Amino acid sequence: MEKKVRSPEELNALRERAKAEIDLRVGSKDMAILVHMGTCGIAAGARDVLAQLAQELADGRVDNVTLRQSGCAGLCDQEPMMTVTDQAGTEFHYARLDKKKVHEIVRDHVLGGKPVPDYLIRT
Repeated sequence: MEKKVRSPEELNALRERAKAEIDLRVGSKDMAILVHMGTCGIAAGARDVLAQLAQELADGRVDNVTLRQSGCAGLCDQEPMMTVTDQAGTEFHYARLDKKKVHEIVRDHVLGGKPVPDYLIRT
């Protein structure tokens, strides 16, 4: 099989197309929320956490947050968990979540800009 040699211009164009595609799927948002959905998280209630987050964001017409899911975070005893990343790249790891805690985190942290220390495990 013959390798195709690409010029720097072609590679730059490919990179820009890939970046544009990622921005369409993920978007450039002020905040990202990642719900950990490994089997341990799902068993502990991560699906309910994800559904509550989606509902809270929709009800509040919040459009500056990217909501995603991932696999296990490696802290099974802390599930269900989510990681909130702000615009500066600071990560806030929330653990042992339920619908009530999710509501408080959205109200205070996502909308109000103040992390909820009672539910944080590390920052």
